[in-house]
Amino acid sequence: MKGTDKYIKQFFAPKGVKMEWMKKEYIDKPPIWCSVDLRDGNQALIIPMSLEEKLEFFKLLCEVGFKEIEVGFPAASETEYEFCRALIERGLIPDDVTIQVLTQSREHIIKKTFEALKGVKRAVVHLYNSTSVAQREQVFKKSKEEIIDIARFGAKLCKEYRERAGEESEFVFEYSPESFTGTEPEFALEICNEVIKIWEPTPERKVIINLPVTVSHSMPHIYAAQVEYMSENLLNRENVIISLHPHNDRGCAVADSEMGLLAGGDRIEGTLFGNGERTGNVDIITLALNMYSQGVDPALNFENLPAITEVYEKVTRMRVYERQPYSGQLVFAAFSGSHQDAIAKGMKYRESTNTNVWNVPYLPIDPTDIGRAYEADVIRINSQSGKGGIGYILETQFNMDLPKKMREVFGYHIKSISDHSHRELQPTEVYDILIRDFVNKKDYIAVDKAVVKDVDGGVEAEVDVKYNGKLSKVHSKGNGRLDSVSCAIKEVLGVDFTLESYNQHAIDEKSTSRAASYVSVSYKGNTYWGIGIDSDIMMSSVYALVTAVNAMIAKNAQEF
Repeated sequence: MKGTDKYIKQFFAPKGVKMEWMKKEYIDKPPIWCSVDLRDGNQALIIPMSLEEKLEFFKLLCEVGFKEIEVGFPAASETEYEFCRALIERGLIPDDVTIQVLTQSREHIIKKTFEALKGVKRAVVHLYNSTSVAQREQVFKKSKEEIIDIARFGAKLCKEYRERAGEESEFVFEYSPESFTGTEPEFALEICNEVIKIWEPTPERKVIINLPVTVSHSMPHIYAAQVEYMSENLLNRENVIISLHPHNDRGCAVADSEMGLLAGGDRIEGTLFGNGERTGNVDIITLALNMYSQGVDPALNFENLPAITEVYEKVTRMRVYERQPYSGQLVFAAFSGSHQDAIAKGMKYRESTNTNVWNVPYLPIDPTDIGRAYEADVIRINSQSGKGGIGYILETQFNMDLPKKMREVFGYHIKSISDHSHRELQPTEVYDILIRDFVNKKDYIAVDKAVVKDVDGGVEAEVDVKYNGKLSKVHSKGNGRLDSVSCAIKEVLGVDFTLESYNQHAIDEKSTSRAASYVSVSYKGNTYWGIGIDSDIMMSSVYALVTAVNAMIAKNAQEF
């Protein structure tokens, strides 16, 4: 990289702030939310939304629970103007929702803005002009006093047009010193106070002062200090709503918002999924669900986040990144074996303790709270997966509770298949591989009939054993039912192996349920596993034993 000497600090840290907000641990109540998807987000699209797409998105925002929605810049284009008119004339604005429009401090633009709002029940008129050192010197080439005059001019005109409109509509005023973060705090305060003097806010008619991170220049604590400075020094503060509008140039929009709220912010302007100019606006979904994860109701409904994502991607033609916090397809996915094992154990812990508290390892919130599914979203299988995750999928989706040691064997088997195919395996594929390679196998040896009975000193069995195409009827005796069948198989094979373990459980919950049995045998220091599934408990264990023996024969083929 080239030398860094051409880059200098472009922000101004305020003096005299106490930074008391740093002692707070978290945000204890939701801010006033304002979606700017339809204006700030729309103007950042390669292909701006059509009228009908905007109407669909507006409906979605209302369903999510936004009570303030910025619908555009009516004087900027005909589409923006028509959208505003369509909302009003078609009666599409719910009674509890306030639309917001943006305007520059120019008379013909303010005039058209109020024309676009004719007949609206309630609206926020958002006036702005740029105040930063860079904008004053390079773009407008105006002094501080001249920049203040621009703001005064617009503020007075807004007030005049509100008076002309009479009582037909209720208008709330908002002012933004655009490029606030590149403005000297003392000057930002001065210009905002000049606007407040003109608008004369009251408890019944408050004024919004918006402090945008138009371009992010500093670390979040500096922005929060700027917010604190403004909050402590604005005129008529009790009748002023401080709004925050962070952009994400440094990747700090969420942190800017959270710290800004702690420092005195009352309101957030942002977008779903962080859409917006350059790197985007603050992602309201992330911000709201961060609060939710701390037990604070954000007053927005993201119970069906996949459906919200679908609408968003359709109307904006944008794509939600797979690792987008909370929203991305892979944010709850665990491929790592250790992560999968911890999640699986955490889920079992919740069940066993019957706790309502969510503290499952690696999952900051319950995926089902936002419309995600454990089965499809959490445990994902590839070459990095482990026995815990694979076992969890088999148990929760297919009711196959593999013994701990068999989970390890099958886990390595699946990892190898995924590694060689260079892809993720779906849960049904994992199950199909289990059935194909470990259940009711008859490759070399088979037992189609086994009759056992208890006798003094043990159990006797009459067993039909097929091996290498030859049927043998064997009478054997053992310490238990499965051991007696095992002895019959040893006699036919002419080798000695050890019956190591046996586990069994029901697969179905009905009266005609099938049983799954898990058997391991050892031979020359190695262990081999098999699974048997049958409606007869005894035969399911026999099939599991036979499957394990077939695995043993396959591995030691030269001896048989």
